Formats: sequence, C-alpha cells, structure tokens
Amino acid sequence: MAMTDFAPRFVSPAQLETALREDGYAVLSPQGVADWLGKPLAQLDALHPDWNGLPPDDYLKDGGRYRQRRHACFTVDGHELQQVPHRAHWQPVEYNALHGGMQRWFAPMEAATVVQPVWQQLMRSLAEAASALRGPQAWFVEAHQFRIDTAGGIGRPTPEGAHRDGVDLVAVALVGRHNVKGGETRVFEAAGRRGERFTMTEPWSLLLLDDARVIHESTPIQPLAEGEGGWRDTLVVTCRAHSFQGDET
Repeated sequence: MAMTDFAPRFVSPAQLETALREDGYAVLSPQGVADWLGKPLAQLDALHPDWNGLPPDDYLKDGGRYRQRRHACFTVDGHELQQVPHRAHWQPVEYNALHGGMQRWFAPMEAATVVQPVWQQLMRSLAEAASALRGPQAWFVEAHQFRIDTAGGIGRPTPEGAHRDGVDLVAVALVGRHNVKGGETRVFEAAGRRGERFTMTEPWSLLLLDDARVIHESTPIQPLAEGEGGWRDTLVVTCRAHSFQGDET
C-alpha cells in the first residue's frame, strides 16, 4: 500500500448497526466479515476464481472496455432467500446520469457461485443489516461481480462519478486487486459537508452504506508498472425495499 493511501477505519460486527445509523457507513475487516457471517474466511476466498471468467460489460457509454461483470437478483424475507429469474438491471437517470434509463442485460452469475453456503449467508446478513436500518421486511437484492482492468491504461470503477444507487443499503466488497494503484473509496454526506476517503486493499474488506444518507465513488485505477496489466475485483450488493428498481414503471 502506498504511503499516501489511507486505510479504512474498521468497526467490529457488534458496532456495525450503530456505525451505520450514526455515520451512514461502516467498514468491516476481512476477519470481521467472517465473524459476522459465522463462516471461515477461506470460504469467501474460494469464491474469487469466479471473477476470472467475467464477460465484458457491453453498455459502457464512455467507450471503455475496462469493465467485466455478472449480475444476479434475489429476494430475502427473514431467513428465506430465493434467486429470481434473470432480469435486466435498471436505474433512473436521477441516480445514474451516464447509464440510467436503459435496461442493461448483463450475463447471469454462475449457478455454482450462488449456491455456496457462504454466498447465501452473505445475502441474508446484508438483508439483516438493511432491516436494522429500515425495519424488518422483505428485501429485493441485486448482486454485481465486477472486474476493472487497466488493459487500456486506466480503469474506472465508477464512471458515473459520485452517486447514490436509489436503494436502501449498498455493500461493496473488495474481492482482490493486482498490480494497480488508485481505486480510492470516497464517501460523502448527501446533505452535508463531511466526507472520508480510504483505500481498501485487503480481500473481503466490506463497506456498507446507507444509500439515503451518503454518496460514494471509487477513483480510477492505473497499472503499478507501465506495460503491465492489472485489475481490481469487487462485489457490489444492493438491498431495496418494496421492489426492484424499474418495477414501479
């Protein structure tokens, strides 16, 4: 980690609900995530090879070819987790000025990924965190596997810039990074001046965000050494009450 990088301020699983309520965001360490899920960290690490075969994101409007992804949707009601039929990802332009207002049909996540017990526990635990913020209810969950690479010299994790997602809870897990610099996470109050920045470097560090209170972005990545490629892998999961985005329209 470069000397100019700021490490995230980790909270313990016991502090998670309070931090989300008071600050609008919280970051768990990899071991904190394992303890929170009640699963060995090795089970999360075993998911990472799935990121090696992500297909290209063909919807980038900036002309880039630096993003690969898969997508899956679920409902979580109490302990009951169900994957729903594959569907398009949709956001209004109010939340995504670059890619909003269009149905984006990404490749579905691999069946072998979503049946893993650690994956299913992660979905349930994130829904529980959303219920702690908004009250117990059914949650409509979207999961996105991302790989951002530097094959073109630069990769943009959030080409839309600082944004909200139009949901209740956003979770961003760093799954891994290789031979890159940058990728700093920035979190700002949506209705204030306070902001923080840090760089997640440890695989399975997990950022949780109250989407109503904060906006967020990640800065571009570049290769550490010129002529050598690199990548940054993340998992982004959103929880939304009542319906998936776009169902109302």
